[in-house]
Amino acid sequence: MQIYVVRPGDTLWGIAQRYSISPDLLAAANEIPNPDRLVIGQAIVIPTVTQEPRPMIETGAYLDVADTGAASPAVVDRVGIHLTYLTIFSYAVNRDGSLTPITDESAIQAAYRQRALPLMVLTNFENGTFSQELATAILSSEELQGTVLDNALAIMEQKGYRGLNVDFEYLGAENRERYNEFMRRAAARLRPLNLLLSSALAPKTSADQPGTLYEGHDYRAHGETNDMVFLMTYEWGWSGGPPMAVAPIDQARAVLEYAVTEIPRNKIMMGIPLYGYDWTLPYVPGGQWARSISPQEAIGLALRYNTSIEYDYAAQAPFFNYIDEEGRYHIVWFEDARSIQAKFNLVKELGIRGFFYWVLGRDFPQNWLLIEDNFVVRKYGSGQINL
Repeated sequence: MQIYVVRPGDTLWGIAQRYSISPDLLAAANEIPNPDRLVIGQAIVIPTVTQEPRPMIETGAYLDVADTGAASPAVVDRVGIHLTYLTIFSYAVNRDGSLTPITDESAIQAAYRQRALPLMVLTNFENGTFSQELATAILSSEELQGTVLDNALAIMEQKGYRGLNVDFEYLGAENRERYNEFMRRAAARLRPLNLLLSSALAPKTSADQPGTLYEGHDYRAHGETNDMVFLMTYEWGWSGGPPMAVAPIDQARAVLEYAVTEIPRNKIMMGIPLYGYDWTLPYVPGGQWARSISPQEAIGLALRYNTSIEYDYAAQAPFFNYIDEEGRYHIVWFEDARSIQAKFNLVKELGIRGFFYWVLGRDFPQNWLLIEDNFVVRKYGSGQINL
């Protein structure tokens, strides 16, 4: 696999000639909209014909059906060949143990077309955010937990889900052991049915890391109970915070190096973002939030404003600045082929189960090319899940 970074004076034809491939193939593989205009600093993946042996891994991706809507099956069909799991977001738990329904049937069917196992997501989402109060109400009652699991299992059987992904966030220390017990109850219900159990956990670097987001998540307990643990190694740079890389490699490494001391490596799934952010400067805490953009949108912005893309080698992430039509300064941090390759290298180095994405629906063609070049993606048959 090779990644070429565009330099001043480069043309697509010249790059293609250098690597003895067709300019049309190069443009199509990287979805370059205008072959006559490249961005200095843009990372281009050079497709390869022959490959060395590649390790087999598992991959997953969240699909927020409230966001993708009627386009959900098309989104899944486009990239599902690269996925082991499709994690469909989300069934919100209500205070009486019922689950707020979502329109997920077509996404589930698309997952099966692509031989990706659909996983149902449970969240403590209420009034547009994760609710500690809601989680406490559910996790403090064995009866309500039983109702939640009854309802989840009924939906899973009805719709064909092959596993459950629990994404309870901002629990606080008081819910740590309660959450562990809920996951043990879930495992006792799911395992006899040959259904997978996983959870999405905050990016921690120590067992006693302070903060409401972290204190309720017990890496060791979830590693003992679950089939998989999805580590949310992203959102260091987030829409309401100061500009920085969304998933800096040094921060992700610190989380994973701690995780392998608490969770079996064959259960760890590393989180990777399929998006970036466009901040309007100067950044003011509590002020205007950054706009979420896809990597392809980022390239389009750099092209539109005729600016060069730079690369932070410590964070292993690209960024650029521009001035919009109203004279406002912006900075954009996003992902490109180089930053994704750095994450894939970390997955290989640590020997973990694989990785997952938040979130489908964002255009990023180079990412899928790199999967093909680096790994063989595990696919399950239509029969039993063999863990």
